Amino acid sequence: MSESKTVWNGSVLTEWVDYNGHMTDAAYATVFSHSLDALMETIGLDAAGRKKQTYTIFTLEAHIKYLQEAHDQDPLETAVTILDRDAKRMHLWFEMKNANSDVIATSEQMVMGMDESTGRPGPFPEEVKAAIEQLPALDQADWPKGANVPMGIRRK
Repeated sequence: MSESKTVWNGSVLTEWVDYNGHMTDAAYATVFSHSLDALMETIGLDAAGRKKQTYTIFTLEAHIKYLQEAHDQDPLETAVTILDRDAKRMHLWFEMKNANSDVIATSEQMVMGMDESTGRPGPFPEEVKAAIEQLPALDQADWPKGANVPMGIRRK
């Protein structure tokens, strides 16, 4: 994928390694959750921004694909691209990469902006909207091969 923004860097923590010697599925989800938090900071919704705007983001749906193993202390990086958005939602594509820049997992997420003063969905505040507009986005024709693909048993 050509356009993406790196939002999180870290490494596989020892407590994330399972009995098979690699990162657990829950740890992949944790990394992608931290990646969404980092994206929120990027668009002005860190703790101070959430308080100032009385606004936050909720995850509506997430789909993780596990492509390669990660092992104890392996460096990791995640990057995000916007697949689609409207006034209050973003359809996001995260890629997790290893030290060789191999994509080892993806997380496709649908998130919604929430007005905390009403407890209901609401449009992105203007400052947040402007920051979102600066993020890399793809036209549907350019989406990654695995995006928006239903899960199921493939029959021959």
